Amino acid sequence: MADFPQLYWFSSAPPLEPLAYQSLLDVSKTILQHQDLTGLFHDLAAKLGSVLHFDYLNLILHEPKRNIMRLHILEFGTGESLDTPQIELPPEESPSGWVFLHQEPLVIHDVRQDTRWPVIMDLLIRNKILTSCWLPLTTAQHRLGALAFGFRSAFPVETQLDFMQQVAAQVAVAVDNTLNYEKAEKYRQQVARERDRLQILLEITNTLVSELGIRELFPTISACLKRAVPHEYASLALCIPGTNQLTIHALVFDGDPEIFHAGATAAMDETPAGRAVETRGPVILDEADLDRFSSPLVPRLKEAGLKSACCIPLITRRRVLGTLNMGSTRDKAFSASDVDFLSQVAVQAAIAIENATAYREIGQLKDQLAQEKLYLQDEIRTERNFGEIVGDSPPFLHILEQVETVAPTGASVLILGETGTGKELIARAIHDLSTRRDRTFVKLNCAAIPTGLLESELFGHEKGAFTGAIAQKAGRFELANRGTLFLDEIGDIPLELQPKLLRALQEHEFERLGGTRTIKVDVRVVAATNRDLAQMIAERQFRTDLYYRLSVFPLSVPPLRDRPEDIPKLVRYFTQKYSRRMNRHIETIPQETMETLVRYPWPGNVRELENLVERAVILTRGTTLQIPLAELRSAPEVVSPVTLKDAERDHIRRVLEQVHWVVGGKNGAASRLGMKRTTLQSKMKKLGINR
Repeated sequence: MADFPQLYWFSSAPPLEPLAYQSLLDVSKTILQHQDLTGLFHDLAAKLGSVLHFDYLNLILHEPKRNIMRLHILEFGTGESLDTPQIELPPEESPSGWVFLHQEPLVIHDVRQDTRWPVIMDLLIRNKILTSCWLPLTTAQHRLGALAFGFRSAFPVETQLDFMQQVAAQVAVAVDNTLNYEKAEKYRQQVARERDRLQILLEITNTLVSELGIRELFPTISACLKRAVPHEYASLALCIPGTNQLTIHALVFDGDPEIFHAGATAAMDETPAGRAVETRGPVILDEADLDRFSSPLVPRLKEAGLKSACCIPLITRRRVLGTLNMGSTRDKAFSASDVDFLSQVAVQAAIAIENATAYREIGQLKDQLAQEKLYLQDEIRTERNFGEIVGDSPPFLHILEQVETVAPTGASVLILGETGTGKELIARAIHDLSTRRDRTFVKLNCAAIPTGLLESELFGHEKGAFTGAIAQKAGRFELANRGTLFLDEIGDIPLELQPKLLRALQEHEFERLGGTRTIKVDVRVVAATNRDLAQMIAERQFRTDLYYRLSVFPLSVPPLRDRPEDIPKLVRYFTQKYSRRMNRHIETIPQETMETLVRYPWPGNVRELENLVERAVILTRGTTLQIPLAELRSAPEVVSPVTLKDAERDHIRRVLEQVHWVVGGKNGAASRLGMKRTTLQSKMKKLGINR
């Protein structure tokens, strides 16, 4: 082994004492500026490098609970990276441990010749370190660990040892202060967490004592709980009186919302919730524990990714009502403090459930309110974020790209497509991807509302505006304020109502039916139709200016026959959806059946396919999907008119149906068709058109 030359750099460097003294002052200033070890060591390395010319500076701390020496921070004087794996060794197996135990400095002039600590020496040799110096980090109260300097060349460490020890003494104080600060910070965070949990508990309590039932409020409660106890799944399982069954009455799941529906039942002895009811105490489970329960609901949760669960009993003075259940996709997600907090929430939830059961009148009022706003609740329950949009064919992906493009802009969108192609899903996607996603999505099917009531549904009415208007009513435009209004079947809106709709779109204002006060709203309108609006404009059944106002950004949804590669995905999706909903276990779909479905033209598009699959799931007995293919072969073909006479007959009949077979008058069929009443009557007789 070659001898390394002695370095007498004192002869050419400035006197050490003033420089060392200045460095100690710099170290003191640096210590005062930092409360974190990483920043402290980074600045220390810069301050000391000009004096000691080290190649690395190392901090090793002792962990009393595990009795190990652990490398915490490493700084390199050369700026290059070294091979430094995470090292944890008992004190007897490292030089830092020797320094910690003996409280003496340790200088190793040639690490290649030291055999006491092979792991550390091999690491130093691998990084071309020749000389190392290890100093104890100790304060008046604590032994903390060691401070290590390393040099890649021979170095008269003894001449610098006193200075290094003074540096180590100051670093020890700084490290001790930092560790104490971190402990205080952890305690402060713990106190803050407890304070936040008490605040959340107060919010939940205030929510539970409101006039609404807990089942409707449970999503809100789950959102509050998530701030204190992160989870992906939450539910209420309530005992069915007089049985050994539990039923899911409230369900919040961030993953697949179709995992199982609220109202699903399970035997008490087959579920973790049942064990919590029987023991009247919390039940904490990991992934292996879940396998011990035979309920079919448990495997579905595991398939969705749940790895841990917590079931807290809902106990009142008289009985156990059920359980509050939480699930997480993380292992061992629920700590003892989480269980204590959830137990406090469960006490409040049990009281609220018992009160809701005792006061049935509140439930009746709640049901009445739910009926009045049924369509709004339906929107709240609707799946979001392309939940039911399935397909990756080029035509369909093009539509989704257009949706992502127009959604954030706020422009009006006109969705064109045949019946059953999923126009409403596209409209929902536009809303969910827009800046209005947190506001209401209100829909109105213009073809489903009688002509005389459509204006009231759109714009509302004042009390006494017409017979039966016993109270003031807000229209869909008001309900959709700052949100999105979806007008389905826009081609069926009466011609006389179109100017008022146009004004609402242009000016963002309108008056209620029978009212005089102008109401201003901020509404984005998305319309849809399966009719040929251009032809309707030519026939003067649809206003040109309204068409251009609605079709700022037109979208044409392709029919299912134009994207056959999406049919297998849709079949599998609907099979899974309805088999879960009906508690069926379907594993396979015959290949020849799938090929038949792909070849079929699907005049009813996705809606027809979904209905067929749902019917097939009902009829299936076993694990193989049984689709009644005979229904496809016997389905009537849609035949278009082939003569001018047939087209004229169909057109006149369609207009007569729109005006309820009123021939004459201002709003009669003759006026809409642009002909005299007698001429229309003559054509009806000639073409054989009878009501």
